[in-house]
Amino acid sequence: MAIKYKILNWAEEFEVTLMFADGFEDAIMGVCQQFNNYSVLYDYNKCIKILMERDGMNDEEAEEYMQYNVLGAYVGENTPSFLIV
Repeated sequence: MAIKYKILNWAEEFEVTLMFADGFEDAIMGVCQQFNNYSVLYDYNKCIKILMERDGMNDEEAEEYMQYNVLGAYVGENTPSFLIV
């Protein structure tokens, strides 16, 4: 969770708006930049593992949840990014 606070401090210092995916703090890798847009980068496989361990989902349920509820949720320019491979 320490990386989230580093990112928040960085974002405040450089006046960057970021959005976080709730409940996946342990999967944060850093921040991505594309042109002048920034997004928090998450490890997709760690997110799957979190869903399986925390919520008791099996791998198929976790994949379906991630695809539909997380990757499929566009919340604006700063929508979080996920590293899949």
